[in-house]
Amino acid sequence: MNAVRKEQVEVGQELPALKLPPITRTTLALFAGASGDHNPIHIDIDFAKSAGMPDVFAHGMLSMAYLGRFLTQWVPQSQLRHFAVRFSAITPVHAKLTCSGKVAELLERDGVALAKLEIGVVDEKGEVKLAGDALVALA
Repeated sequence: MNAVRKEQVEVGQELPALKLPPITRTTLALFAGASGDHNPIHIDIDFAKSAGMPDVFAHGMLSMAYLGRFLTQWVPQSQLRHFAVRFSAITPVHAKLTCSGKVAELLERDGVALAKLEIGVVDEKGEVKLAGDALVALA
């Protein structure tokens, strides 16, 4: 992957969206193993129902991981300087997520050109699951 250059970026520019396949129970089980988060609310339907939920739901960090993939498909990880999110809504099993973002600001700090990004994850209904920002260094 080539570094994103300052000349290639402008305020308001949309980043290429990342559309993901539906969240499955297998996805949740695999993410539980990979992350070490085995909270049964994410993988055991009986437990989820006993907690008042209609079904299991995705780990918030799974959506954040997808957002990290979205960012590193646009810029090499070495250019990422800051990445923060706010969890907004539960992501039910079978949701179809899309990660998107745009350049909100171009700035310079300590002689380094930077792009501030507004980023987020929404489901197929347009409900925001995660919203956040990132700061990337530009070559």
